[in-house]
Amino acid sequence: MSSKMNIRTGDTVMVITGDNMKDAGKTGKVLKVYPSAQRIVVQGRNMTIRHTKPRKQGESGGRIEQEGTIHVSNVMLVCPSCKKPTRVGHTFIEKGGKTIKVRVCKKCGKNID
Repeated sequence: MSSKMNIRTGDTVMVITGDNMKDAGKTGKVLKVYPSAQRIVVQGRNMTIRHTKPRKQGESGGRIEQEGTIHVSNVMLVCPSCKKPTRVGHTFIEKGGKTIKVRVCKKCGKNID
C-alpha cells in the first residue's frame, strides 16, 4: 500500500461519502494526517463519543466527543482559488534555480501549494 497522499495538514476538504453520511457535502480543515493508514482527521466531522473513567481521586469521568478518522478516498480537496472540490494533479515549476513538484487544481489549473 502506498503512503503517498495528496491531502496535507491544513488543507480544506469536503466529505463526499463514508460511514457517517450525515457529514456528506460538508467541509472542514484537516487537523491530522496518517499516511500509513491513509486516513485523516477533519475538524468537526465524523464526531465520535469516547467514555472515560475517572483515573485519580477527585477526577470526573464522562463522555468526550472527538473527531474520528476518515479514509482519504471519502474526501475531496477544496481548491483555495475556485472554492470547488477537485481532484489533485501535479506539475513541476522552477523556483530559485530548483525544480519542485507542486499540487495543481484539476478544475482551474492553479497551484494549491
